[in-house]
Amino acid sequence: MWPCGGRRQRRLGGVAFLVFVLWLLLRRFNWSELIPLRLWGRTLGLQTENSQFLLEGMPFRIFGGSMHYFRVPREYWEDRMLKMKACGLNTLTTYVPWNLHEQERGKFDFSRNLDLEAFLSLAAKNGLWVILRPGPYICSEWDLGGLPSWLLQDPEMQLRTTYKGFTEAVDAYFDHLMPIVVPLQYKKGGPIIAVQVENEYGSYAKDPNYMTYVKMALLNRGIVELLMTSDNKNGLSFGLVEGALATVNFQKLEPGLLKYLDTVQRDQPKMVMEYWTGWFDNWGGPHYVFDADEMVNTVASILKLGASINLYMFHGGTNFGFMNGALEADEYKSDVTSYDYDAVLTEAGDYTSKFFKLRQLFSMIIGQPLPLPPMIESKASYGAILLHQYISLWDVLPSLLQPIKSEFPVNMENLHLNDSSGQSYGYVLYETVIFGGGHLHSRDHVRDRAQVFVNTMYVGELDYNTVELSLPEGQGFRQLRLLVENRGRVNYGLALNEQRKGLIGDVFLNKTPLRNFKIYSLEMKPGFMKSLRHVAGWSAVPDYFVGPAFFRGRLWIEHQPQDTFLKLQGWEKGVVFVNGQNLGRYWKIGPQETLYLPGPWLWKGSNEIVIFEERTAGRIIQSVDIPYLGRTQYVD
Repeated sequence: MWPCGGRRQRRLGGVAFLVFVLWLLLRRFNWSELIPLRLWGRTLGLQTENSQFLLEGMPFRIFGGSMHYFRVPREYWEDRMLKMKACGLNTLTTYVPWNLHEQERGKFDFSRNLDLEAFLSLAAKNGLWVILRPGPYICSEWDLGGLPSWLLQDPEMQLRTTYKGFTEAVDAYFDHLMPIVVPLQYKKGGPIIAVQVENEYGSYAKDPNYMTYVKMALLNRGIVELLMTSDNKNGLSFGLVEGALATVNFQKLEPGLLKYLDTVQRDQPKMVMEYWTGWFDNWGGPHYVFDADEMVNTVASILKLGASINLYMFHGGTNFGFMNGALEADEYKSDVTSYDYDAVLTEAGDYTSKFFKLRQLFSMIIGQPLPLPPMIESKASYGAILLHQYISLWDVLPSLLQPIKSEFPVNMENLHLNDSSGQSYGYVLYETVIFGGGHLHSRDHVRDRAQVFVNTMYVGELDYNTVELSLPEGQGFRQLRLLVENRGRVNYGLALNEQRKGLIGDVFLNKTPLRNFKIYSLEMKPGFMKSLRHVAGWSAVPDYFVGPAFFRGRLWIEHQPQDTFLKLQGWEKGVVFVNGQNLGRYWKIGPQETLYLPGPWLWKGSNEIVIFEERTAGRIIQSVDIPYLGRTQYVD
């Protein structure tokens, strides 16, 4: 019998021998040709055959939900995905916003909350397939439909066409985006089972060669999964491209709507790429809601017809910062900061009645128990927050901003800023010297809203509806100041090429065009907000003060920070920053009355709150645990 020490030595010797043999095998043979375990059985991908989807040759139905990583704090991505699974969904769809990933021409950002690779890998980890919608145009109630504003520096630019200036920019962007996407395709072991070619091009359709260009731009960079297009009924036949499955978008299931797909493509599976679970809101309008029972009954009808479906939105999130889009039909209407959308989950990721009704429906169809829904995160009410200091915009100008001098007014995109990429968002201040008063006329060259000052005295506003003002008479030379806000570029329709902001042409005083401007960029980027913290001139807030001005205060949190909502009753119009994060815009005309503040953006201890208020400031804001998105109106 061997003693214990001898047995131990024999085991160690055996392990060493096996390691040596494995090392020799690895040295002797080339293993690179072998298929990794994660790729076993992944050869066919998502296919279409006899009016149904097949995944690796087996019948498959897409139960999808839309969620955009750029609208949700990274810390909450997995929570929302787990809620998708608990609802019975098997596929996540997301857009990719070009204007965030390439904010300045040639500078690409796929980090932090824009880490697309991490987002898609997290979807795979949580058992979700992915339909990727990389654009380049995405619509999505997002500024310029996701296209970067620096494209508009070219006065001849033709967006969403094969115009050389546009396709060269798309090619450069795809050259950086696709190396991230390609390894995450299904056939390479990733979660992406389909890729969409552009988005709703049938409603634009300005160039018959454009969709083929986008398709080839994807294929030539290594996209091998099923291609799709997406359009509403009226645009379906104009948005087709050979080799891509056409899908349809709608909210109300009209008789014969899904059969209409057979008129543009025969013997193909039917897919609703966007079933609109709610709707978005515009400033000055109501908060739209869509009846939960009607929504679920329509989903049930779609599924009964054998179609696949994607819920747009499953979780809407927030248009943080200045990224909201706008509509321009009969009149210009900008979108609110919240993208709650009356979706299946709320803006803050909480459950709605739609979630539980859909969960019951999908559970019946799947025929097996679904994962338990994750616990919801509790919300905090931190009470009143005093904004105890302020500094006027006029006092900030000489300290932090260097003006651009120009004989003529310059739109924000063409300002020589940001390595020649211009200014994308925020405000621009135009200053010039006038003698006397008189009749000021914008000739409809203000985009989108200008506050007008003589020296520091507020005179009025110019916008799409108000194009003229009377300036008071005065002695000597005075400063005329126009503080122009970009309220959000139109994201849908035929007017995309006309979305330059600021002053887009001459403004006239007594029929004479104004000249010799000092132009100040107020993009309010993180660097500017950090510098603002240390500028001299902050003072105690008086009992009554009229902006434009910055106000600041502190929120002290004793325990682990939680989500909350900021209510700005008594304030008129502006932007809120918390610890340097731009939460977005507020406006007393509503409907939105609270701004969502995610817990991960707060710190235990002291938190800095800065508000840029355009006109009438309050003294406090309220941190509440319930959002208020305004008076509701049901979608027709």
